[in-house]
Amino acid sequence: MGFRCGIVGLPNVGKSTLFNALTKTAAAQAANYPFCTIEPNTGDVGVPDPRLKDISKVAKSANVIPTRITFVDIAGLVRGASKGEGLGNQFLANIREVDAIVHVLRCFEDDDITHVEGRIDPVADAETVETELMLSDLESLERRVVGTRKKAQGKDKEAIAQLPIMEAALTKLNDGQPVRTLLKDLDVEETRELRGLNLLTSKPVLYVCNVAEADAAEGNAHSQAVAAMAERQGAKTVVISAAIEAEIAQLPEDEVGDYLDAMGLAEPGLDRLIRAGYELLNLITYFTAGPKETRAWTVRRGSKAPQAAGVIHTDFEKGFIRAQTIGYSDYVGLGGEVAAKEAGKARDEGKEYVVQDGDVMLFKFNV
Repeated sequence: MGFRCGIVGLPNVGKSTLFNALTKTAAAQAANYPFCTIEPNTGDVGVPDPRLKDISKVAKSANVIPTRITFVDIAGLVRGASKGEGLGNQFLANIREVDAIVHVLRCFEDDDITHVEGRIDPVADAETVETELMLSDLESLERRVVGTRKKAQGKDKEAIAQLPIMEAALTKLNDGQPVRTLLKDLDVEETRELRGLNLLTSKPVLYVCNVAEADAAEGNAHSQAVAAMAERQGAKTVVISAAIEAEIAQLPEDEVGDYLDAMGLAEPGLDRLIRAGYELLNLITYFTAGPKETRAWTVRRGSKAPQAAGVIHTDFEKGFIRAQTIGYSDYVGLGGEVAAKEAGKARDEGKEYVVQDGDVMLFKFNV
């Protein structure tokens, strides 16, 4: 099960530098000119989770395998992208293929790095990108809704279900609001219909404030303005210095702690970014543990036990019988599976059990 976060933003805001630090590669070219990135670069990243180490110690596992999330570095967008300006058409096509948007905003001053619009204003940058995405959605929906209305008049059931969602989305866009602001008012089935439209502004967004090294710990006035904007939107922000993260990516593992201490940081900013991207997609983690390996697995929040089993192998879901389930705190606190059973903390859960973040699970199945 793959989950993809697209890294977007105007040219020269630090997207490719962040991507290279995330993936610890130099796959994405980073340079001081617009459209340095043309073809999207993709990298899988392990999701930092200290619970993995705790569980593996108890299970005496030979290997530890984190769950993973995919980041895609997408070409920089400029004003007019919805009409094909710059690499607009390619940008919009690439962003349709991701599950969530990580929007990098330039929150640092540097005369040596050009800004495509000649000023540093991250809130205005965010509005530029959002406007282009909304214009693209508006054009797409206006074209599609005509045919859907005709089908609905002909009693087509799919069209009848889609039409009110499409019209509600059009209303939002015409009011200058992204489609995702609709989600809080929709039920599960309506949300599924909206997701099926694959609109750009229906995707969840995380704002990443790229600051100078000196501002990495506390942020600055620019990042504070972004945080205020995100709060109004019900979105989240992460403050990161791409320059620091690029340095960390080049250091030996045993030197990272000292470097972070010197910079006044508790952990790499990218760890916070990865976790925030994971949460943005409404994902949770469950674990399997044994002498061979302790492994983290990803499911969407609200998934039931058979669906979680299917992430390991489709046969597990098809032949699901039950799942032995132990909460993370009980597993670690009591000292493993045997002790948890003796204490009555190992539960046999059936097909309707909704998996909780941190569950340690053992599936019983028959194919």
